Amino acid sequence: MKYPLMSDNVTREDLDLVIEHLKKDNPKLTNGPECRAFEEAWSKWLGVKYSVFVNSGASANLLSMTMLKIKHPEGGEVIVPPFTWVSDIASIIQCGFTPVFVDIDLDTLGMNTEGILNAVTPKTRAVFLTYAQGFDCLTDELLLKLKALNIPLIEDVCESHGATHNNKLLGSYGWMSNFSFYFAHHMSTIEGGMVCTNDPEVYHTVRMLRSHGMVRECESVEMSNDYKSRYPDLNPDFIFAYPAYNMRNTEIGGILGQNQLKHLDENVRLRNENLFYFLSKLDQKKYKVDFKLIGCSNYAFNLVLQPDYANEEFVQRLMGKMRDNEIEFRRGSVGGGNQLRQPYLRSTYDDYYLDFPNTEHMHFYGFYIGNYPTLTKTAIDEIVDVLNRV
Repeated sequence: MKYPLMSDNVTREDLDLVIEHLKKDNPKLTNGPECRAFEEAWSKWLGVKYSVFVNSGASANLLSMTMLKIKHPEGGEVIVPPFTWVSDIASIIQCGFTPVFVDIDLDTLGMNTEGILNAVTPKTRAVFLTYAQGFDCLTDELLLKLKALNIPLIEDVCESHGATHNNKLLGSYGWMSNFSFYFAHHMSTIEGGMVCTNDPEVYHTVRMLRSHGMVRECESVEMSNDYKSRYPDLNPDFIFAYPAYNMRNTEIGGILGQNQLKHLDENVRLRNENLFYFLSKLDQKKYKVDFKLIGCSNYAFNLVLQPDYANEEFVQRLMGKMRDNEIEFRRGSVGGGNQLRQPYLRSTYDDYYLDFPNTEHMHFYGFYIGNYPTLTKTAIDEIVDVLNRV
């Protein structure tokens, strides 16, 4: 493929650092000091107090929803977009909550504030806000209203490392935030994710949930001693507070994460530079270019058809031209489009997907094309030339 959808971020320098670690006598491989060093460096970069390194962004989603379930064992509703990755919605369902869907704004590809606030009920337990493809859909109004209503914000930043709202990094606003370090995201630990928070109770509990629910993973002396005093018949090293998971990462991931983080800001700058150039060259009659670009951290080139070209005949010609010219693409953009059309939801919600016109537009007439720091302007010119000639 001449223009692949993704390019692996892991560099020769990253691999050499891993090799040096493996050459040590009896190197530690499971979760240890390298993971801890990455967590601390990540927290400092993001501007939060605590981070917990896990094995995927999906695991970060599930841990966040599990934490919410501990707070609300009675269940309730979580507001979420149908235009997101499957694990956001799946984690809501898996933890016994009811997803309440809100359509997206085509300028940000994220839920709009008015829709979110209209969806709030006495049963609302959280807003799970996806920052799709590096765009900032957060608003000051939403933050103020959620604070007044005492409804926590959980941020999915898996595709948006380095994006900002009011010059503050997304992922530092909510009760919890989730990141992914999958191989082609803004930075990579091959597989990996992070749960971030300023809440010490969340931090200590998520550390336990990450590792089988083991109390020894909790760093709060007070919490740890409480469990030990209540269960004197148990080995203090093997007290399991929750029926939890094994979602730990490895020292290899920790080493990669620390080195990748050093280059993240520059990679974001290059990705955005590529996006701005790409949009400036696109035929505006055929393709949308007026996204909200302030604070963005582009994940991939967004190709969204204008209404006059939103028909299957044009789509088939477009996809044929991209295939002929070895431009890899994903139709439906984020997560394969409208999640309400997927079997795991369709059996429950029937044709409810039709109630979300902007998500439906992205499902059929939205695409993304690979963007990565090494992509040249010459390559972008060649891609755009193909698109504009359709």
